[in-house]
Amino acid sequence: MTGAGRPAAPRLVALDLDGTLLDWSGRLMDGIVDAVTALRAGGDHVVVATGRSVHSALPYARELGIDVGPVVTSNGAVTVEVHDEEPGYRISDLVTFDAGPALRLVREELPDALFAVEDVGRGFFVHGAFPDGEMDGHVTPVGFDDLCAVPATRVVIRSPEHTDEDFHAMVERIGLHEVSYAVGWTAWLDLSPKGVSKATALEVVREQLGVDPSRTVAVGDGRNDVEMLRWAARGVAMGHADDVTRAAADEVTGAWDDDGALAVLRDLLEG
Repeated sequence: MTGAGRPAAPRLVALDLDGTLLDWSGRLMDGIVDAVTALRAGGDHVVVATGRSVHSALPYARELGIDVGPVVTSNGAVTVEVHDEEPGYRISDLVTFDAGPALRLVREELPDALFAVEDVGRGFFVHGAFPDGEMDGHVTPVGFDDLCAVPATRVVIRSPEHTDEDFHAMVERIGLHEVSYAVGWTAWLDLSPKGVSKATALEVVREQLGVDPSRTVAVGDGRNDVEMLRWAARGVAMGHADDVTRAAADEVTGAWDDDGALAVLRDLLEG
């Protein structure tokens, strides 16, 4: 309660999935569902904000008990409203870009890399043979020129023999500044429309929900969470996050195997 017995204004709590709520096998950490349920029951808006595509993110949102409301996917390029009618969501915001120039630049640097462009709501258009099970949803092989012609919300570039440091160096070297990018894990590079991030999508959601900027919270662990952590009034980096991500946050919690995200949610419940 606040003031003269008035309930506190609702918060917007933005949560990354992989490495934050999920362990590396894709399992929700123990206690997370109960904490999210309690926050929502108390009037807060809990919003999943992930680099995952719609088809991959929604099962986790539903597992968290989020059966209605916004979900931010594809690093902010696609926001959907979850509901109970087929197909279970509607797209409320979608931003695409011409990925052709960036794809061709990267291919010159990494001729053996694997490339994919999101097929929103279904899966991916791919060029190259991704390892079995690595690309979820419906996978559609296409030629490289055809891939370059697809209006893109999210581009995935996979090069197993390279590290995240290699990818960051390549981006600097070729001047890949016309799109946003995030190295999610070793040898995996995501490209998004220029200026689009989880933060830009969440700001739209915040305005739609009428949440005061001072009542925003975000928890994440990766470079694609940096803008989101800066956007939130309380940005929390996971303990295993790299130095760049930690520097963008207001505070650092424990790593995922130390229940870092759960500690933040429980603290919110107490506050």
